[in-house]
Amino acid sequence: MKIVIAADSFKGSNSAQNVVSIIRRGILKVFPQAETVLLPVADGGEGTVDALLSAAGGDEYFETVLDPLGRPVQAKYGILPNRTAVIETAAASGLTLLAEDERDPLSATTYGTGQLMVKALEQGCRKIVLGLGGSATNDGGAGMAQALGVSLLDENGLELPFGGKALARLKTIDLRRVHPALAQCQIVLACDVQNRLCGSQGASAVYGPQKGAGEADILLLDQALFHYAAVIREQLGQDVASIPGSGAAGGLAAGLLAFCQANIQSGVDTILDALEFEKHLQDADLVITGEGRIDSQSVNGKVPIGVARRSKAVRDIPVIAVVGDIGADAQVVYQYGIDAIMGSVSRVMTLPEVLQNASQSLEECVERMMRLIRIGMALSSASNLR
Repeated sequence: MKIVIAADSFKGSNSAQNVVSIIRRGILKVFPQAETVLLPVADGGEGTVDALLSAAGGDEYFETVLDPLGRPVQAKYGILPNRTAVIETAAASGLTLLAEDERDPLSATTYGTGQLMVKALEQGCRKIVLGLGGSATNDGGAGMAQALGVSLLDENGLELPFGGKALARLKTIDLRRVHPALAQCQIVLACDVQNRLCGSQGASAVYGPQKGAGEADILLLDQALFHYAAVIREQLGQDVASIPGSGAAGGLAAGLLAFCQANIQSGVDTILDALEFEKHLQDADLVITGEGRIDSQSVNGKVPIGVARRSKAVRDIPVIAVVGDIGADAQVVYQYGIDAIMGSVSRVMTLPEVLQNASQSLEECVERMMRLIRIGMALSSASNLR
C-alpha cells in the first residue's frame, strides 16, 4: 500500500513537518509495510518557507528587521538553489508577533517584509516567492514600499509615518530612490484570497477585526486605502483596487502589484508545483491531507482542497482529511474531492489540553482510521470470495 501524506500545519500545535511525520507513525502502527510519501504543504501562510526548502533544498537565513510596531525582530526567509527567495509576510509583519492588546492596524507596518525583500535582492535573488498569510497590518503595503525606497509624501513633502491611517494624507509618490535591482526581479505572490482592496469585502472590513480594528477604525482604514489606490491610479496608471486579491495581507498585495509588478498565484498550487505533487501520486492507493480546522472556508484555497483537487484530477485517488476541528458546515468539502474527514480530538478537553495533547491525539486518530481501512479491506476480500 502506498500512501501520500500531504498536510498543512495545525496552527498552535504542530508544524506541517511534524504533522506528516505523526500521521506516518499512526499508519505504520497498523500497516508496518506501507510505503509512505511525506509532503509538508502550505498555502502561502505559515510554513511556506519550510515547505519550499523541503521540496527544493536551499538555505534558511535570519535577519533583524522591524516587526509590525517598528521593533527589532529576527525573521527567517529561505533561498532555493536557483536563487529564488522565499519570504513569509508573517515572519516580519505577522499577527503572531504581537500580543492581543498590542494589535493596532492603524499604525502597523509591512516595513519589515520590505526589508527582507531588500536582503534577498542584495543576495542576488531575482525571483521572490512571497507568502501573504498571517499579517497584522492594514497599510496597503506602504511600509514594504518605503523599505524598497519608495517615498510616500504628504502635502508638505514629508514622508508618511507607518500605518494605514497615514495613507489618507498621501499626496505624492516618488520612485526615484527605488532599489535598482527591483526592476529585474520577478515577484510571485502565493495567495488564495480574492478580496479586493476596498469596500464591504475589502481588506479593512473583512480582516481588520481580527487585527484589532473596531468599527470606526475599519471605516477610517477603508477610506485611507481608497485614497491610496486613487493616488496610485492617478500617478502610476495602475488600478490596483479593482484586482481580485489586492486586499490580501491588509492590502500588501496592492502595494506589491503597484510598486513591484507582482503576479498573484494560488498559494497551495505554488507549493504543490514545487513539490512536483503529481509525480508522487503515481501508484498511490490513498492520499491523507489535513489542517487544524476544516469548514466551509477551506474551499477557498486551503491545503486539503488543493491536495484533493489535484489528486482527483490524476486518478480519482481516495482522499481523507485529518483535522483538529471540524466546523458545522464542513460537509461542503465533500463536493471538492475530500472523501472523508477524521477529527483528532476524541474526548472533551479544554483548549490548553487539546494543544498539549495534539500530537498524541493526531497519532491515535490516524491509527483508528487505519484500523477501519483494514476492516474495509477484509470485508472487500471476503465479499470477493463469495
